[in-house]
Amino acid sequence: MRLLPRPVVWVDAAVALTAVAVTLVTTGAAPAGGRLDAYAWLVAGVAGGVLVLRRRCPFATLLIATLAAEAYLLHQWQWGQRGSMVLSAPLVALYTYAEASTRRFALLVGGAVVLGIGVMHVFVKPGMWIGTDNLALAALGALAVAAGTAARHRRAYLAEAQARAIQAENDREAEALRRVTDERLRIARDLHDALGHHLALIHVQARVATHTLDSAESPAAQALGHISAASKAALIELGDTIGLLRQPGDPAAPTDPVGGLDRLGDLTDAFRRSGLDVSVEVAGEARPVSGPTDLTAYRVVQESLTNVCKHAGPTTVTIGLTYRPEALEITVDNRATGHPGVAGAGHGLTGMRERVTALGGAFQAGPAPGGRYRVRARLPLGTAGAAA
Repeated sequence: MRLLPRPVVWVDAAVALTAVAVTLVTTGAAPAGGRLDAYAWLVAGVAGGVLVLRRRCPFATLLIATLAAEAYLLHQWQWGQRGSMVLSAPLVALYTYAEASTRRFALLVGGAVVLGIGVMHVFVKPGMWIGTDNLALAALGALAVAAGTAARHRRAYLAEAQARAIQAENDREAEALRRVTDERLRIARDLHDALGHHLALIHVQARVATHTLDSAESPAAQALGHISAASKAALIELGDTIGLLRQPGDPAAPTDPVGGLDRLGDLTDAFRRSGLDVSVEVAGEARPVSGPTDLTAYRVVQESLTNVCKHAGPTTVTIGLTYRPEALEITVDNRATGHPGVAGAGHGLTGMRERVTALGGAFQAGPAPGGRYRVRARLPLGTAGAAA
C-alpha cells in the first residue's frame, strides 16, 4: 500500500469496506436471518478486504476474492441461507483485472471465473444450473469485463491525447526557436555581407587615398588616417557582433534575396575603384536562375572580392561564371600578394559555405597553383536548388 498514491489507497479501502458491509448487511437482513458467526465475518472480510490490493495485484485479488466469496456462499447455503451479494467483491476484482489486462486475457479470465463459479453452484445445488443467480452472475460478469475494457481504452485515449498535447507544445517551442535562429543568422549574414563589405571598401579606399597625398602631415592626410582607423575599428566591432549572433551548431539557412548577378557589374566597378583589376569570364549559355541561387552567387563573389581587398591588396582577380545544364559554377581567382584568409576561418568563408551547402551545392576555398588563391562554388540549378 505504501507504493500506491495516498488518494488511491483511500478509494480502494472505501470500496473494500463497502463490499464487506453490503455482504454482511444483506445477509443479516434476510427474511430468515443469515448466519453471521465468526467464520462468516472472516471469509466476508477476506473477500471484500482483499480489494484494497486490487490495483497492485489484480489477478491475485480476483482469485482470492472469488475463493473467499464461494466459501462464504457455501457456508450460508449449508444453513439454508442466501448471501449472493458477496459476489460483488469478485465482480469488482474482475473489473479491475479487465482494466489492467488486455482484451483477450480479460475475456478468457472473466469467462473462466464466471464458468467456475457457475459450475460450483450447480455442483452444490444441481437444480439451479439455469437459475436466476447464475444468469445474473453471467450478465454481471460480462458487464464487469466490458466496463474494465472501456476504462482501459479511456485511460489509453487520455494518455495519447496528453502525449500529443505535449508533443504539439514541444513542436511549437521548436518552431519558435527555429524562427529565432533563422532570423539571428539572417541578421548576421546581412551585417557581414552588406555592412562589412562597405566598411571594408571605406577602409581600403582611405588607405589608398592617403598614399596619393604629397604630405602625410596635411589635414587631409590626417582626416583620411582617422577614417581608415575608424573603419578598421568598426570592422573589428562588427566581427565581434556577428560572433555573438552566431552560435555553435547553428543550421545553414539562405537569406531573403537582396541582390543578384544582375548587379555584378556595379559590384566589380566598386572594387576596381579600390585598386583591384577585376575581370569577369562567362562560359556557357547565360540564363536566369532561381532567387536563392542568384543571391548566393552574388554573395560568394562579393565576399570573395572583399577578402581579396582586405587581405591581398591591389591585385588581379578573375571571376568565372560557368553555366552548365545542371549547375552554375563560380570561381574567384586572384594572385595572392598577401594572405587572403584561411578556409574555414572567420565569418566570411563560413557564411559562404553555409549559403552554398544550404542549396545543396559544394564549396571550396584555398591556395591554388602559381601562388594564387581560389574560391570555388557549385550551385545546383535543378530541383534540389529550386526546393532549397
